[in-house]
Amino acid sequence: MRVIGIDGAQVGVLPTPDAIQLARQYGVDLVEVAPNADPPVCRVIDFGKYRYEQSKKQKEAKKHQHGNKVKEIQLRPNIDPHDFSIKLAHAIDFLCEDMKVKLALRFRGREMAHTEIGYQTVKRFVADCVPFAQVDAPPKLVGRGLTAMLSPKPKNQRAANPRGANAISAAELAAREAIAKRESESNRVIDEEDESEPESEPGFTNNPLADLNAKPKE
Repeated sequence: MRVIGIDGAQVGVLPTPDAIQLARQYGVDLVEVAPNADPPVCRVIDFGKYRYEQSKKQKEAKKHQHGNKVKEIQLRPNIDPHDFSIKLAHAIDFLCEDMKVKLALRFRGREMAHTEIGYQTVKRFVADCVPFAQVDAPPKLVGRGLTAMLSPKPKNQRAANPRGANAISAAELAAREAIAKRESESNRVIDEEDESEPESEPGFTNNPLADLNAKPKE
């Protein structure tokens, strides 16, 4: 087996008994770090320290992976206060898991005539997220919707999650992401139907009494 010394330097290829004896000289362990290599690679190291280093690397990799994820929160101009608080709690959970949050608000039909209501809703949502996030992109009108992007603050600058132990787990995050995706697709279909449906003329188009008011022929 190929042996890496306690100082990280290559020792060379040694018989198994010699490698074990080398580890005993330093009072540490002989840990196999690359069993599929030819020959297998072992390292002279304290096994407890090795496990700690591996755990630390996995946490850093997981943190980096979460940092690249973007979660979308769907809003409505006249959103119910209860729904607003639930979506805000979800956004805070995402931010406290080191994920970015994209806010998306869609206007339907004549709501485009009062975009200021949508701006107020998004700005209020962003203001409530300030203790946990920094604004990457302020609310911006794109087509028939408003978008904004939030990034999590560093842990030493971020407020603690108010839900504490009740914060959602990774499995719940994945489930809610799937639900949000389905809601987004459903909203898109509804918006397309609203835009394609022509506005009807006032009154009845097939009123059988309409001719009663007509002037008699002279």
